[in-house]
Amino acid sequence: MAEQPPLTDPFSIEGVEIPNRVLLAPLAGIGNWFVRLQAKRYGAGMAVSEMVSSFGLHFGNDRTMTELMRIHPDEHPVSIQLFGQDPDVMRSAAEIAARSGPDLIDLNMGCPVPKVRKTGAGAELLADPELALEVARAAREGSGLPVTVKIRSGLMPGDRRGFDLAIRLVEEAGVAAIGFHPRVAKQGHKGSPDYAMARELSEAIDVPMIISGGLSTAEASRRAYEESGADAIMIARGALGYPWVFAELTGREVEQPDQRVIMEELLWVMDRAEEHIGADRAGRYMRKFYPWYLDRIDVPKLVRNELCQTAGLDRARVIVAGIRDGDAVPV
Repeated sequence: MAEQPPLTDPFSIEGVEIPNRVLLAPLAGIGNWFVRLQAKRYGAGMAVSEMVSSFGLHFGNDRTMTELMRIHPDEHPVSIQLFGQDPDVMRSAAEIAARSGPDLIDLNMGCPVPKVRKTGAGAELLADPELALEVARAAREGSGLPVTVKIRSGLMPGDRRGFDLAIRLVEEAGVAAIGFHPRVAKQGHKGSPDYAMARELSEAIDVPMIISGGLSTAEASRRAYEESGADAIMIARGALGYPWVFAELTGREVEQPDQRVIMEELLWVMDRAEEHIGADRAGRYMRKFYPWYLDRIDVPKLVRNELCQTAGLDRARVIVAGIRDGDAVPV
C-alpha cells in the first residue's frame, strides 16, 4: 500500500494544479464567492461553489446568472457545482458556467434532500446510472473543462450503487475526480461514514478520490484521510464559523481564536455579504451565519437572541462589535 502524501502536498485534477489537499466542499445555500474566498484566505487549496441549478442557468434566471456565477479573482482554483438530470440542459448550463471562469465543473449526484431528488437530480441519479453517465458527458462537452462528481455511496442501507456508478463515471464518462461521501442518501448526515468503502473506491479508480462526510474537526479530517486512503479531503460543516480548520490542516501555525478574533472574522463576513447582495438582503441572510460563530464563544442568551433575530445589518454590527469588545449588552 503506497504511503499517503501529507495534506500540505499539491496535487492535480486533469492538469488543474491545486496547492494542497484540503478543500471546501459545496455548501447548499451558503458557498457563495465570499465564503469560498474566506476558506482560501485560511489555506484551502480549492473551494467548490454551492450547487447551482442547471435549469436556472439554461433558462437565464437572473439570480442564478448574476449572484451564483460570481467568482472573485483571488479564489482560483475554484469549481462550480451544477445539479440537474437533463443532459441537454446540463450541456447548455455547463457552457454558460464555464464563461464565468471556473477551473473545473463539479456535478452533484449526492444531494439527499427530497425536493432535489423528486426532480430526478442529486442522489436520485444513482437510481438511473445510464442517465447519470449522459449528464456527466454532457457537462464535459458543454464546458470544455475537467468535470468532477460528488456522489453518495448509495440510496438505502446496504446499497452500493453510488460506489459502482463512481467507477463507471471515471471509466465511461471521463470524469476527472470523484468526491465521495460514503453514507447512503437515506442517512443524510447521520451515522458513521464507511471509510473502508472509500478506500476500496480509491484503489479502484485512477483519478483523485476526495473524501467527504464526517469531517467535523481537523482531527476527524486527518483520521478520515488516513482511513479512506483518499487523495484529498473536502470539508463542509466543519468549516462553518471556523475557517481556521483550513489553517490547522495546511500546516500554518494557528492559535485557538479568541472571542475578539472570531467576532472580527464575523464582521468581515458581514461586510462581504453586504457587498454581495446589499444591506437589506444581507441583514436577513446573515441570520443563519451568526449561530456558527456564537457557538464557539460564551455569549449571554439575551445578546445571542437579539443578534439572531435582527434583520438589520447596522444593528447586527453594533451587537457583534460589542461582543468583540467585551461589552455584549444590547443598547
